[in-house]
Parts: sequence; C-alpha cells; structure tokens
Amino acid sequence: MTDLTVAFIGLGLIGGSVAKGLKRRAPGTRIMAYMRTREKLKQAKRDGIVDVILDGVDEHLSECDIIFLCTPVEYNADYLQQIKPFVKKGAIVTDVGSTKTNIHETVTSLGMEDCFVGGHPMAGSEKTGYENASDHLLENAYYIITPTGKTPSSFTERMTGVAKAIGAIPLVLDYREHDFIVAAISHLPHLIASSLVNLVHDCDNENQTMKRLAAGGFKDITRIASSSPVMWEQICMTNDANISVILKRYIESLGHILTDVESKDSGAIHRLFESSRDYRNSFADNSKGSVTPDYSFSVDVVDEPGTISIISAILAGQGINIMNIGINHNREHGEGALRISFYDEASMTAAWVRLKNYNYTLFLG
Repeated sequence: MTDLTVAFIGLGLIGGSVAKGLKRRAPGTRIMAYMRTREKLKQAKRDGIVDVILDGVDEHLSECDIIFLCTPVEYNADYLQQIKPFVKKGAIVTDVGSTKTNIHETVTSLGMEDCFVGGHPMAGSEKTGYENASDHLLENAYYIITPTGKTPSSFTERMTGVAKAIGAIPLVLDYREHDFIVAAISHLPHLIASSLVNLVHDCDNENQTMKRLAAGGFKDITRIASSSPVMWEQICMTNDANISVILKRYIESLGHILTDVESKDSGAIHRLFESSRDYRNSFADNSKGSVTPDYSFSVDVVDEPGTISIISAILAGQGINIMNIGINHNREHGEGALRISFYDEASMTAAWVRLKNYNYTLFLG
C-alpha cells in the first residue's frame, strides 16, 4: 500500500470515503480524481485527499496502479471504454457499483478481463456526495471483490489488501452470486419498504391517522424507503433478472401466509414468527449495510418542562453531540418517552453510560 498512484473517476460518498481511507492508511498514496463538479474536487485537494485534479479521462491515467470507477452504475460501463487506452500493464481497474453483472459483461466485451477486479463496498448513508465522505465509513463493512475468470490472483490479493487497509472486511465472490445475494438481502427489502409506505399512504384516511400513529416496527422496517430514488431505480434496472426471481418467491411466500391467516392456522403463523425470530437472532449486529445504522435509544422520563434541556445539558457536558431528540408518541413496544439519536456508535455508547450514571432508565430499539 505504499507509493501507489490511484485514480478516481467520480468522487462521491463511496469514492471519497475510499480515497480518504487510503490517505489515512498510506499518506504517501498519490491520488488523482475526475468528476463533473469541479468545486468538490478543489475541496478534496484543499483537504489533502486529491493530489491531481484531472480535466477528464486522459493520459494521466497511464501513471496509475489502480483506477476506481465510482460513478453511478449505468455510467461506469461507459467509462470503461474511455479509460481502456490509458491502462498501463500491471494496473488494476475496479469499480464500487452495487450490481456487478452489467459491468462484468462490458469488461468481457472490451477484452479487459485480465485487468479488471469488480468491487462493492457494502456501506453507505442517506446522505450523498464527497462532503459526506469519511475515512472510516467502510470500517467493519463487507467489501465484496468480484474477479473475472482471467483476473490474476495477485490483482485479487491487491484489492483484498486495499479493502483491509481502509478497515473493511474483504469477501471474494463470483459476480453472478453477488448479484443474486444482494437482490435478496438489499434490493428486495428496499422494494418492500417503499411499497409498504405507499400502501399505508393509500389506505390512510383523510385525517392521516395511520401516519400519525406510525412508530416502532413500521418505522424500523421502512427507514430504508428514505433512500435515493435515482440510485434505486438504477439498481433495479441493472439487476432486474435476479430481483424478479426473488420477488416472485416473496410474493409466493406472502400467498402462503395469506392462506394461513384466512384459514386461522395458528400453528403455521406461530412457526412463521418462531423461525424468523431464531434466524434473525443469529445475525451479527455489527455489520454495516447500504444505509447508515440507527444509533438511537429511548429514555424513561416524565413529560414536564425542562426535561429535554436537562438531558441535553448532561450530554453536552461530556461533549456528546445529539443528532435528533424527540417524544415517542407511540410506545407500543415499551420504549421510553424520549428518543435520542446520535451520529455514531461511540457517541451513543458514551451517552448511554452518562445517562445511566444519572440513574435514567434506558431502552434500546
């Protein structure tokens, strides 16, 4: 990871975070970058992240050891053809797209299989752009690596090293397997969340009572519906075959549930919740996904003047920043009356300890 020259075509949230992570781990890394928004590149240079601002795809790329394609998925394939003449022998071309089939097929058609290693850092945020990138966004997040059939093993190992250097967890997969997996664990949940929000919208009355009472489980399961419509349209259009397979299976499973409910088959309904609980409880809690985790807890307090001010002062005394604070109007799952959200896990943990010391009763979830 020393003395590398790395180029970024696109320097948004993910590209910017990879670049910042590399600079933190290996300050001697020479970084070039190109994107349409010139001002953001200038800011990245002022930040000491970008060393060379590129005017476009040109001969400067022939100096690079690794070229990252970090534009929206449908543009990455277009850039492949543009950069092909400038890829030096021994250099790696990679991407950070969340679907892989389209770009791998383009790589094959261009005869670039011997220099390409696909990548998908599985982390993100509701916020976008270089200004929201951080040098630790990808820490402890899976970084999927998808070599081609002709990728040298040394190239795969180098990209594994890059992932480790920025604190991510590398996992090598076939690109077809990757796209089927993310269709089930990422793309389908976003479709479900969005369709559920729209269903409640369409079923609500003129007083919007459903919206007013929505809390707890509904907010948890639909939080990802706040993601970028443009990005998710692109994802669905570039992984349509796998999403169709998974979506049909999900619709079939809903049909079985409907039959069980209509026939009052309590045993089947019990098994549904039991098996899903057991499997869900086996998941690791520290893995990151494409949407920023919710670092929140609630506090059991009496609703009286000054309550929020007191808690805010207690946390401010320790330099703990609060992202959001408000009243839980629906507490059907036993939450406390006041919900507090934080920007990161460290802040949440520090706040938990601080408020416990003041004998507040706290609730996770």
